Amino acid sequence: MNEFEWRRQLRELRAPVAPHHDLWSRIDAALEPVAATVRASARPGWLLAASFAGLSLLAVGLSLRQDRLATHPQAAIAAAAPMPWKPGDPRLAGAAIVLDAANLELRQAIEQAPHSPALQRLLSRTRQQQSRLRQLDRQAG
Repeated sequence: MNEFEWRRQLRELRAPVAPHHDLWSRIDAALEPVAATVRASARPGWLLAASFAGLSLLAVGLSLRQDRLATHPQAAIAAAAPMPWKPGDPRLAGAAIVLDAANLELRQAIEQAPHSPALQRLLSRTRQQQSRLRQLDRQAG
């Protein structure tokens, strides 16, 4: 077999090939009992009630959060926009930005899972790193 014959065989592989028998008729026949069972057991009323319950829970959660933010506006402002620390040494500015962002993300995560010891440890470690960065800034400056 030479290269010309290989190329001819490769060209033949590109041609469409029709299957010997139709598979869809057997697939439809196998799925028909399952489809009939699904249609018979579908309850649009339950789906509507479940979606209404989910939306109600979402609305209640959002209103409770809004009430909490409305009763403590100073806490909401402080939590939303902490004052970032800017070091005097420009070599430390990038690290300060990263640590401030990490601190903010960790506080948001702790709001969602307040009893997570792993998040508490990460927040403590981040604050220690910020403290060390401030010490380095004082030493440099």
